[in-house]
Amino acid sequence: MNPEQLERLLTVTMPYGKHKGMAIADLPGNYLNWFAREGFPAGDLGRLLALMHEIDHNGLSDLLAPLRAARRGLA
Repeated sequence: MNPEQLERLLTVTMPYGKHKGMAIADLPGNYLNWFAREGFPAGDLGRLLALMHEIDHNGLSDLLAPLRAARRGLA
């Protein structure tokens, strides 16, 4: 897992759909599960969604907590 990719989960936003403008890291699990069933989009967005799905599905969302804190200037 690339640390830069984890950071990008917090900075890249969903470009379309119901959750347009929401950070990939903040997307609800059921939305990520839908992509996992239906297919992730091609390219960078698909890779980020698949990574976030794996993190969410395996209960590893706490991996993002230090990055979130650093972005708020609390680290």
